[in-house]
Amino acid sequence: MREVRWASEEGEGIEHLAFDASGGVIRAESVVVGQRYGKAYGLCYTVHCDMRWCVTYAAFRVMGGASFAMHGDGRGHWRDAQGRALDEIEGCIDIDIAATPYTNTLPMRRLGLTRGERRPIEVAYIAAPELVPTRVAQAYVCIEPDREYRYEGIFRDFTANLKIDADGLVLDYPTLFRRLPALA
Repeated sequence: MREVRWASEEGEGIEHLAFDASGGVIRAESVVVGQRYGKAYGLCYTVHCDMRWCVTYAAFRVMGGASFAMHGDGRGHWRDAQGRALDEIEGCIDIDIAATPYTNTLPMRRLGLTRGERRPIEVAYIAAPELVPTRVAQAYVCIEPDREYRYEGIFRDFTANLKIDADGLVLDYPTLFRRLPALA
């Protein structure tokens, strides 16, 4: 189990993530204290992936507010906790939780891009504190395999070069998140 922290570059937010990629499943559990549009929130999330980095389970809970869980088959078919199909994100393999840089790791690892390769994708975007998954267009470009990628938020006309560590976890996400020093 590995633990990392990120600080928000947009406000007074912080995230503490516990990450484990052993035993045939990739697991992440995290707590985020942040703000969006001037409103403070606390968010706990859990994400499970198979060894191909395809999301199979994600659960979210806003302190004092909404909660939501979804199950995926790794091929873009999603169901909520009651078993209902989530048609609005049908075909999306990856998720993007707006409050964290962790979910950028998922497509960067899953896509296996080579230097200079660009791949547009559609992802299930989850913003806190609303927790309503919506389909958005994004793209990733490999700058240096396993070291640096360009994220393109096509749906909001935003780009950023993301430096990552050996596990694919973001070190620096300019203007949004920065990794804090390693925990003792």
